[in-house]
Amino acid sequence: MTALTIENLEKRFNGSLILKNISLSIAQGEFVSLLGPSGCGKTTTLRCIAGFEQPDGGRILFGNRDMTAVLPEHRDIGMVFQSYALFPHMTVAENLSFGLQARRTPAAEQRRRCAEVLAMVRLEGLEKRFPRELSGGQQQRVALARALVIEPSVLLLDEPLANLDAALRDEMRFFIRDLQQRVGITSVYVTHDQAEAMVMSDRIVVMSQGAIAQVGSPHEIYEKPTSAQVATFIGRSNTIAGSVKTLDGRDRYQIDTACGLLNGLGPAGLSVGTPISIMFRPESVRVGEKRPDDNALSGVVKQSIYQGGARQLTVRIDPGIDVLVDVEGKSLIASGDSVSLNIAPADTWLLTK
Repeated sequence: MTALTIENLEKRFNGSLILKNISLSIAQGEFVSLLGPSGCGKTTTLRCIAGFEQPDGGRILFGNRDMTAVLPEHRDIGMVFQSYALFPHMTVAENLSFGLQARRTPAAEQRRRCAEVLAMVRLEGLEKRFPRELSGGQQQRVALARALVIEPSVLLLDEPLANLDAALRDEMRFFIRDLQQRVGITSVYVTHDQAEAMVMSDRIVVMSQGAIAQVGSPHEIYEKPTSAQVATFIGRSNTIAGSVKTLDGRDRYQIDTACGLLNGLGPAGLSVGTPISIMFRPESVRVGEKRPDDNALSGVVKQSIYQGGARQLTVRIDPGIDVLVDVEGKSLIASGDSVSLNIAPADTWLLTK
């Protein structure tokens, strides 16, 4: 295991700045996801860590060793690609042994490591099969095993589940996370799927337009996003514009909005008159059940969509704002119904940008 540090990383393509002053510290054994839409710079960042791209500025360190100019084959990394990148003419055992042979690992040690890692990924008995004889999930586990068998300092994963069907993708999320925790390897995972990042990560790095928008635990990113952009990218959210009217304690505020006065939590230090948006998640809204201090809204259901265990409502509240609300799938609330909505101040967060 080793810590990974990125300092002021910059990368240009054809004169355009693709990565803008990326700085990040990843602890030994930590699982960090780079999350963002296509073109945000997450894969370029990963390729710079791997050595496949040479940065135009900044440094990359493994522990205290500066790896910025070190060739990929000398960086002691394991890489898992979206396309699996298995050698089709080699068996599972031969695919696993390839990196060990390149490192001139003794044959007995190769056999021991291959057997050990095949047990880790639950592929015992498939050593003699070729990739074409395996399912997509099995191929992905072989790719993961090949990255781990060399016992790298850092594991890099570039959207490795993108080619799997939904059910298998869900299964592999938990499998990879469990395996990473058992092995204890420092891991960087690239994805555009916020559900993957939420389930698997110790911390999430949300990227946008070549820069870091926010870094935090899944809980911090979801409950306390630093911008409307992060709030909308991580799950579904509702926002109502307003300005700070009064302060009640260090982080509780009263907000003047078109819906009336609403109470919400926010970062400390906001002053009266600060333009903000009050953000709350659809699952935090209660229909009809009012508690003391709740923010109360009312409106008419525009759309009611059944989703199995849940039903998603779109409610047009009085000022003409649409609010998403999650209720139980068995709910009989239908389009055209008038409803009252209640949100606890503790379930809100103020966005200043």
